[in-house]
Amino acid sequence: MIMPIIAIICTLIFIPWEIVWTWAEPLPDTVQEQVNDVRHHELDGIIVYVNQQGKAPAFYAAGWMNKEKKVPANPYALFKIASISKLYIAAATAKLIANHQLFLNDTLSNLVPELTGRIENADKITLRMLLQHRSGIPDWIDDKEFPWGKPPSDVSQVLNLVLDEPAKFKPDKRHDYSNTNYLLIGEILDRKLGYDHQQYIKKEILDPLELTHTFARMSEVDTSMVVSGYDSHFKGDVKRLDFVSPGGSMIATAEDVGIFVRTLNDGSLLSGDEQKIYSSIYEYGHTGLLPGYQSIARYHKDIDAVVIQFVNTSGGNKWTVSESIYNRIIKILRKEKAEQELQK
Repeated sequence: MIMPIIAIICTLIFIPWEIVWTWAEPLPDTVQEQVNDVRHHELDGIIVYVNQQGKAPAFYAAGWMNKEKKVPANPYALFKIASISKLYIAAATAKLIANHQLFLNDTLSNLVPELTGRIENADKITLRMLLQHRSGIPDWIDDKEFPWGKPPSDVSQVLNLVLDEPAKFKPDKRHDYSNTNYLLIGEILDRKLGYDHQQYIKKEILDPLELTHTFARMSEVDTSMVVSGYDSHFKGDVKRLDFVSPGGSMIATAEDVGIFVRTLNDGSLLSGDEQKIYSSIYEYGHTGLLPGYQSIARYHKDIDAVVIQFVNTSGGNKWTVSESIYNRIIKILRKEKAEQELQK
């Protein structure tokens, strides 16, 4: 009897009760009530934007934008969207492929010749594999020496972390998410265009959609307009940690991200050929994670809604808690839609 009792005690001690409580709590009636509950789950602040067909866009916020200064969460504030940035790069790449400026079967060796011999299988890795995370190139984020407290200001310093490292697998043998893939795509786009790919994104994507609150990097914005971030591995606000690697550097409001994701999904952003290419290379929603910043951007076809969620707390179980809150918000929206259908 002793061993089963010990097992039960260990389970009770180590079970992530914060996650269990989030999952088990009764579902509130409204999104705002759910958003208001984040402080109960020890999240510093949250922003939620809902773009649902047939309804005016809805904005929700709770907690703090800056807890030291007691500045309340602002649904219109700028946020580090981290890997959601990859959606913009993939869309830009689809445009260039459709215009025959790039080709999916171009190899890394041809596109960036000096990487031959520095990245294993560079002569076999294609642009398609980079886009689809099927290259086998190690992820710079996994390097034990990465200085999270003082991120490199030069992208080449980030790339150096994976040069001459063995491949994780042979090209195209499996899918394995690697931030290095999109760092390299950023470099490829810069070379093909002859200028910063973020200028192309602004011209071809942001400006036509009038997304005036989306920026390439922290250096372009007034930092007082950016939500403060808090991570369990750091003391205080980590907002000034600047991550410059392509595919993880962009800053935007929830509304701007929501408009972009809506147009990406409804076909109004890309032409027919561009959309066909995009569908073959990448996904239509994304999540993002940096110290102090968690983001989710997805389109939900069954309720015809884009839902963006920003949370400015990370570390420990906070990602799972954030996802649980997001899923509960989707349940609330589905319940509301079902009730509206019954009233018709």
